[in-house]
This record gives sequence, structure tokens and C-alpha cells, in this order.
Amino acid sequence: MKQTILLLTVLMSLSTQSWGDMIKEPNVAGAFYSADAKELSDSIDYYEQSTGPVPTDRKVEIALSPHAGYPYSGPVAAYTYKAISRNHYKTIVIIGPSHFYPFEGISVWPKGGFKTPLGIVPVDEDFAQALLKESPSFQYLPQVYEREHAIEVELPFLQKTFNNFKIVPILMGDPDPQVCRDLAVALDKLIGRRDDVLILISSDMSHYYTYDVANQMDALTLKAVQAIDPKDFFEGNVARKMEMCGFVPMTTALIFARLRGINHVEVLKHANSGDTSGDKSRVVGYSSVIFYNHLLGESGSQDEGVKVLSSEEKNELLNIARRAIETYVKTGKTIDITTQDARLNEVEGAFVTITIHGALRGCIGNIIGQEPLVETVRDMAVAAASQDPRFPPLTEAELKDIHLEISVLSQPRRVKDASEIQLGKHGVIVSDGQHQGVFLPQVATDTGWSKEEFLAQLCSQKAGLPSDCWKDPKIALYVFTADVFAEK
Repeated sequence: MKQTILLLTVLMSLSTQSWGDMIKEPNVAGAFYSADAKELSDSIDYYEQSTGPVPTDRKVEIALSPHAGYPYSGPVAAYTYKAISRNHYKTIVIIGPSHFYPFEGISVWPKGGFKTPLGIVPVDEDFAQALLKESPSFQYLPQVYEREHAIEVELPFLQKTFNNFKIVPILMGDPDPQVCRDLAVALDKLIGRRDDVLILISSDMSHYYTYDVANQMDALTLKAVQAIDPKDFFEGNVARKMEMCGFVPMTTALIFARLRGINHVEVLKHANSGDTSGDKSRVVGYSSVIFYNHLLGESGSQDEGVKVLSSEEKNELLNIARRAIETYVKTGKTIDITTQDARLNEVEGAFVTITIHGALRGCIGNIIGQEPLVETVRDMAVAAASQDPRFPPLTEAELKDIHLEISVLSQPRRVKDASEIQLGKHGVIVSDGQHQGVFLPQVATDTGWSKEEFLAQLCSQKAGLPSDCWKDPKIALYVFTADVFAEK
């Protein structure tokens, strides 16, 4: 009995020692933020009370927050944390750049916790250990964390915002698009259907330009982020046309967003150190950004379908499309449009298809609506007439022969595999995070393809991927429905 008690005592001691060894002490408490718990708490309260209007009804899946000293970046970071405050997360994956230690791959803190003046934030050990097994380039390098602040600076804000959460601290090394993709794919796999995980990107924007130059560069960077274009974003940063110190983590987030069909991006706040310090000769930029698909309480698990359009609304959209095409072809100008119809002012995606005597003459669309439906139809009509790379621009002589079809699209949702796809009902998107292809629902009906032929053509013809890529569990498949109507 005594031997058993002694053995248990030794095991408990070893366990406690192991935990204690893995508690990361703060690096920048007293420098980037106050080391006094009350002062720190009060400062965060002040920043959050000083924000402008912040949407708090989004089911946020990815967020960007800056990581500079609180007097400089705290007022911007507060927008991020206020926006996500009504969400419920059990695991928060924090991804930041390694500022001081160059290395290849990523470093994952595997267990224990991170300490701040507000207490210890525990690591989600199950998630972290599972992630480390996903790739040989995923490792634990303790030296990477010795001086680093990218993870730490986010923690007091998280501690003030949430209770009972765990973190997965990740630092990324040298720029490598394959590592970004590997991490995005691994996160997509491990998160699966969980809806209680946040990907938090810790990054500042441009560094040490004049105030006006910094704002111009940051605007270009944020435009690529909002477009969810990982290739353009990564290459723009490498070429120094854009700048974000955490551009490798953000590239990962953009690939992850594509894999999971996350389509809505909002820039909540942008500022730079010149706005707080008054010195505009050499500034650092900061941004608050959120990514989401749904509002809190909504579910994306079932086909939501397209909200009903009346025959009058369909005719109005067809007339807008025709006027837009005719005006652009004849004058090169885009028409101005206004409507009092609330349904037509809703933000929705749409495709416009042009045929002449039954033959395709142009088809371009925006899967995810980013503007009112009337504007989406106008812009896609002009694009179909002038920008479809398969055809030359439409000529004035052809206008009398064109026939228009419009497809108004529902919000895409991700499916587990091809078994959930219903030919004729579903349009389908295939994506590997960098390459993407889409077929509208009517493609299956028009061609008579089987599901296998439909998906093979989608992969090869539209996405430029192997024809059997749809069978790969790493490939993301999404479905949507469409309300299709045409001129008589």
C-alpha cells in the first residue's frame, strides 16, 4: 500500500513538473502592455469602449488582429475582439510570424500554457499533438518562442473576451506556399465539422513608410485579403507591393477560407501608428478583419435555396442586363441603376449567360455576392459581353441576336463528398485552396453528363486539376442552388 502511494506521489510530481516546464512566461509584459493586471484590464476595457460601431452578430471563423504595443495597436485590436465577443470558442488557433528566429515549416507549442498578468491560458494539447503529426515540417522549436510577441500580445484581449477556452499557438517560419497549404489542409481536416474553433491571425501591416504611402500599401494588401486570393496576396508580399509581417500566416488563412467556403470578409478598422503617436514620418499599419459565412444562430448545414424572385423582379433584372450590355458595347460606359425593390437590393451572387442562336457567346458570374443583386447582374452582364476569355468582346452588330439568361445563386455550402451532390439541382464548386472551378446546375442538364463525367470535367476543364481530383478528401467540394430565368 505504501509502495502504491509512493508511486502515485512520484507520478503526480512528474506530471506537475511536466506542466510547469511548459508554461510560457511572458516576453513583453511591462513593455508592449502593462505588467499590472488591473492596469492591463482597464486599458483593454478603455480600448473596447472607444471603438466605433462594430458588428457582433457574425459567426466568425477567421480573424486578424495586430500585435504591436497596446498604445499603438490596441485601439484597432479592440474592433476584432468586440466583433467576436458573442461567439463561443473552445479552441482558438493563434498563428503568427516568427520575428526573430528564421526556420523552415511551423512550430507548434504542444502543451502546458501561456502566462500573462491576467493568468494562464491553457494549450489544447489534443489538437496541438494531432497537428504535429500531420506533416514532417510541423515541429516544436522552443527557441522560436524565446523572444517572440506575436502570440502573447493577443492573449490578454482573449482573456478579457472569453472564458474556458484553449489555444493552439503556432509560429510560421520562412515563406513557403507549400507549408501554407499543408497547414491550411491540416487545420481543415482537424477542425472538420466543429463550429467552436477560431483561426486568429496575429499580424501588423506595412512597416516604416510615410503615413500616406503606408495607407496606400495597406489598402492594396487589404484588397487582396478581401478577394480571398492567396496566390495574389502571397506573390504581392514577396514582391513588396503589399506588406504584412504575418503574410505567411495570412496566406494560410486565405487558403483555409477557400477550402471551407468562407466567403464574407469585413475590414472593421484600419489605422497606423501615426494616428496615435502623431509621428507620420515612419509608421506601422494595423488592421482588424473578420471572415464569416453566417450570422450567429444561422446554420449552413442544409441547402438554403434562393429567396423567391417575382416575375416582375426577374424581368427587371433581364432588362438591366440587356441595357448594361447594349450601353457598354456602344459607348464603353457602365449604366447607373437604382431600384426601390428591397429584394433586388439584397447582396447576392449571380451569373449572366449570353447565347446567339443557341450557341454560348459569354458567361461570367460572381458566386459570392459582394454588392446588391441589381449591381451584380449589371456588372456580370458587362463582363460576360466583354471579358470572357473564351470569346472576343461582343460587337454592336451582334446585339440584335443575343439571348440572355440569369442565374441567381444561393450561398454555397461545403459537402462531405460527392454523394451529397444532386445533378440538375446543385451547382458545384471544386477547390484545392489555390485553384477553383465552378459549374452551374444547368450544366448537368444541358450536357447529359453522368455525375462522374460532370465532376471530371469540372476538375479538369474549369479548375485545371486532375480529372479525378473530386475523389481526393483534401479537395473541397461545395454545392449551391440557382434560380435560373431567361428572356422569352
